[in-house]
Amino acid sequence: MSSKAVKQAVMNGDRAFENVNRQDRSRKLEKRLIRQQRKLSRSYVQNKHRKEGEFCAKNRRKQLLVVQKLHARLANIRKEYIRFVASVLVKTKPAYIAIKDLNVSGMMKNRHLARAVASQNLSQFREFLIAKCLESGIEVRLVDRWFPFSKICSGCGEKNVSLSLADRIFICGNCDLEIDRDFNASLNLKYTNEYTVVTS
Repeated sequence: MSSKAVKQAVMNGDRAFENVNRQDRSRKLEKRLIRQQRKLSRSYVQNKHRKEGEFCAKNRRKQLLVVQKLHARLANIRKEYIRFVASVLVKTKPAYIAIKDLNVSGMMKNRHLARAVASQNLSQFREFLIAKCLESGIEVRLVDRWFPFSKICSGCGEKNVSLSLADRIFICGNCDLEIDRDFNASLNLKYTNEYTVVTS
């Protein structure tokens, strides 16, 4: 999708940004990285019990360099993507952008989510987005991390306390509204009055 098409989709309220870690180039690099890391690990295991001087450390250093380059390429792809997303959001010139103060360190303690959270570079995205907004004179609203934006109905304000992480569709028991969970959360972030304005 071109940058012009992405910008138009954002202005129309469509969810245009896909997960960078689910793109083909990222998945191919991750698979390649796994193979090269396994190869590096085998070189350590094979030579662990040998006496010093009986194996060539030069090949191990070469393999370590291959792994490091793959890590750098993946990191650069993710960094480039979050810069692109933040730039497109700012170029639409909204009146304000509301973001939630996520507890990233707490999310990292969940072993089922840790890898996915770490690969998203959430703190880096937040820093870059805030910097771009302040540079362009766009107000950034920071919503408290304990605000239950996912569990509140954007239509009537009813709270669905039984909503779990596995539920991707929000169903309101009060007004029978059925809406995508993430879109419902974005609407709650948009219209909330409980926020602090980021100044730096």
